[in-house]
Amino acid sequence: MNVSTRLSTLLFSIILGFTCLSASAQEPEQYVWDLTDLYASQDDWEAAYTDLENRLQNVNRYRGTLGNSAEAMAEALTTISNAYKELTRVYIYTSLRRDADQRDPAEQTRFGRAMQLYNDWGEATSWMNPEILSVGTETIHRFLDEEPELGNFTFMLEDTLRMAPYTLDEQTEAILAQASLLLASPEQIYQMYANADIPWPTVNLSDGEEVQLTQAAYSFYRGVENREDRKLVFDTFWGAWQQYADGMGATLSSEVQANLFSARARSYDSVLQQNLFQDGLPPETYTQLVTQVNNSLPIFHRYLSLRGRMLGIEDLRYYDIYPPLLELDTGVFDIERSKEITFEALQPFGETYLNLLAEGLSQDWMHSHPQPGKTSGAYMSGSAYDVHPYILLNHNDDYNALSTFAHEWGHAVHSLLANANNPWETADYSTFIAEMASTINEILLEEYMIANAATDEERLFYLGNALESIRGTFFRQTMFAEFELAIHQMAENGEPLNGTVLSETYGDLLKRYHGHDEGVLTIDDAYSVEWAYIPHFYYDFYVFQYATSITGAAWFAEKFLAGDVQVRDNFLNVLSAGGSDYPHNILLNEAGLDMTQAEAYEPVIRRMNSLMDRIEGILDQQ
Repeated sequence: MNVSTRLSTLLFSIILGFTCLSASAQEPEQYVWDLTDLYASQDDWEAAYTDLENRLQNVNRYRGTLGNSAEAMAEALTTISNAYKELTRVYIYTSLRRDADQRDPAEQTRFGRAMQLYNDWGEATSWMNPEILSVGTETIHRFLDEEPELGNFTFMLEDTLRMAPYTLDEQTEAILAQASLLLASPEQIYQMYANADIPWPTVNLSDGEEVQLTQAAYSFYRGVENREDRKLVFDTFWGAWQQYADGMGATLSSEVQANLFSARARSYDSVLQQNLFQDGLPPETYTQLVTQVNNSLPIFHRYLSLRGRMLGIEDLRYYDIYPPLLELDTGVFDIERSKEITFEALQPFGETYLNLLAEGLSQDWMHSHPQPGKTSGAYMSGSAYDVHPYILLNHNDDYNALSTFAHEWGHAVHSLLANANNPWETADYSTFIAEMASTINEILLEEYMIANAATDEERLFYLGNALESIRGTFFRQTMFAEFELAIHQMAENGEPLNGTVLSETYGDLLKRYHGHDEGVLTIDDAYSVEWAYIPHFYYDFYVFQYATSITGAAWFAEKFLAGDVQVRDNFLNVLSAGGSDYPHNILLNEAGLDMTQAEAYEPVIRRMNSLMDRIEGILDQQ
């Protein structure tokens, strides 16, 4: 019920599956989402906004009443929860409109109003958690026994009691609520720079093509076949970011300081502890991941060496990391073909899942293609509880776009299952599980494409893409997590952060992960500014959950593909659980998966070795 927690979860759900995509392609079938399911018109949105402003004026009358009786507590919590549900809908509407064109000042203004209204509600309800704690554990448990209307709030109330050591008095909570919009400003600054304000440079490629290296264009052209073109793209793009390294360094430093302020204000030992504790995650979920990934770096280096072999490059460099291991014309994966293939690849999920997917694919829930001013990447927004999920893509008709399509629809079906099986109060699920729901779709798609490949060359192409997925998710995201922890620890120790320090810290991790000192892959110092480009660093220890998610997804997929129907049903139960419990508990109780144990990480390593074995088997026969 705490609005800052609700908003953080909402922002996570919006940014889920963020993957920078390519420049626009000519595509006859381009989908634009129908937002009238949220509000029939902007006038209706304005009416809902005004209604919430009016409701806000009545919130204070519930203050001091929560301990009067079970009925009084139920009335207050229900009224405020219903308002938050509508508030989320108001926010989602303007967020989606803004992201379709971030250049539009009217949409920016509307989005800012929604953010301010969230902030106002946070201030107005900041007394709730302290008051719940003042009612006391014994009385709250008695109220839960007496009043069925409190049933939807059981988990929230128990979680509030658990948070007692880090909950402040009403006055201090009000001050923190007032500061929430200010503390969120670094992410807004990043978004405006990255998507609207930086003047992207233009390059001339070896074939004479002139390309403006926007973020989306960089994501496409960094993987072109010509090596000199790749180097030109890297040098030019990161050179542009380097011009903003000081400003972006100050922006990211502000984000870190905001996180540090919040953690210290609540007496957490560290920012990491705060983020893990709030999601009910044991510390070992983070430390075990980092340990297992670092132990597996030799396997990652084996992949990099295999990449060099297949590309015919002896002196592998960072700009050689993105081209496919094999150049192959796989045809056009337009939206319609992406729909068909995704539906076939996800057959192992069974009827319940596929019916929900079919329903979604038949609706106007997507904004499918790049356009000027549109936010980069891809995401699913599923927090409009009484409506349905919305999906933003920047589809460019290649295989990566197909993979992203399957990924985001995994999030969408997760939201459909969670919303159908939970009340609003427990429908919001954790990022920790959310990325499993999307990443398993990528794995099932990969194996489907490999199995249905017509030639060895095509099979090599899809095997290579599957390996790249593990590189980008298991290793790269854990590297991001180590960077995020390192810069927060530096701030906690009083060390200053600036563009130079951030580049040095990030560069050291790049070199260690990619075997720079061992001669596996050379990292040029100019590319160490890559940290400035990564939006995930503004989402507070979000990135490590990508890596745990591909770990969990590989654990489930290994059993799926072996025909284990019980594990498939267990996974659907995990998705259907929503936020009714802490994610670690849901995985453990519903499926027997314990992410604090080393054994949980064995399937993703087995998968990586299996993919390389299959590739080498084909190569050795040629």
